[in-house]
Amino acid sequence: MLGGVGKERAAQLEYSEFQAAMLDEAKRRRKAAKIIAVLAHFLGRDPGPEGDASSVLDGLIVADIGCSAGFIADELASAGARRALGVDIDVPGLRKAAERFGERVAFVCGDGTALPFPDRSMDVLVFNHIYEHVVDPDAVVREMHRVLADDGVLYLGLGNRLGVMEPHYKLPFLSYLPPSLADRYVSMSGRADQYYERYRTRRGLRRMLGDFHIWDYTFPVLASPERFAGGELFAGAAGRAAQGGLARTPRAALRAVLPVVPTYLWIATKSPRRPLGPALPQPPEPVRTP
Repeated sequence: MLGGVGKERAAQLEYSEFQAAMLDEAKRRRKAAKIIAVLAHFLGRDPGPEGDASSVLDGLIVADIGCSAGFIADELASAGARRALGVDIDVPGLRKAAERFGERVAFVCGDGTALPFPDRSMDVLVFNHIYEHVVDPDAVVREMHRVLADDGVLYLGLGNRLGVMEPHYKLPFLSYLPPSLADRYVSMSGRADQYYERYRTRRGLRRMLGDFHIWDYTFPVLASPERFAGGELFAGAAGRAAQGGLARTPRAALRAVLPVVPTYLWIATKSPRRPLGPALPQPPEPVRTP
C-alpha cells in the first residue's frame, strides 16, 4: 500500500501488484457471473434454465470501469457484448489483460475522472467495488453519468462504511474510524502501513448517486443465490435454511438492517426504468436518492 501513516491519498497505481485478489481468476469470474445475472434480470434477458448467458448483453457496448487484470471484462464479452472495454490506471494489470483477452476486449489506460468515451456512448457500465479506492469518486460518478446512454444501465457493487468487518484487511470496525485512527489500527495489525480505502454510508452513497434512478438488488441476490450465480453464499443444509429464511423475511425487517449491510448491489439508470425480469422471493426495490 501507499506508505506512511497520515500520508495524503493519491491514485493507486499498479493496484494488482499489491492486491492479490485482483489476480484470483476463479473469484473474479464468479463475481462477473453475478454481475451478468443481475443485469440479465433488470434488462429482462433471462439466460434460461441452462444458465447460458452468452446473449445477455447481445448488441450492447459495455465497459468495466476499474477492470484491472480483465477477468470481468472478458466475461462481459462472453455474454454477447457487441463491444467490450476495460478501463483502469493499473498498467501491469492492463498489460496482463491485453495479453490474454485483447482479441475481444479493448483495454484502455485511463483515469475514471476523465473517461475516454464520447457522451452517451455506453449501453452498460460496471463499477464493482471500486469507489473506495478512488481519490474523487464523485467525479468518477459524474463521468459515468456523462458517458452512459440515456437508456443505459450502470451496475454498482458498493461497500458500506458501516459494515462491521472491513473486507480488505478483515479488521472489525476499521472503516468506522477517522483516517488517522484507522491508519494506526491497520499499521498496528501489521496488515498495511496505511488505511487507504474510504467508504461511505448508505446515505452517502445515495447522495453520490443523486443524479441516477436506482434499484437495490442486495436482498434479491441473497435470497435467490442460484438465480444470481451466488450458490457459494449459502453452502450446505444450514446455508439453504438461511437462504429460505431470508426469502421469507418480511421486507420491513430487511429494511431495518439495510444501514449496516456490508455490500450493496445496485442498478442505476439516467431515466426512470423498472426491472423487467420475473418475480423473485425478495424483489428489487427502488432506492430513494436525495
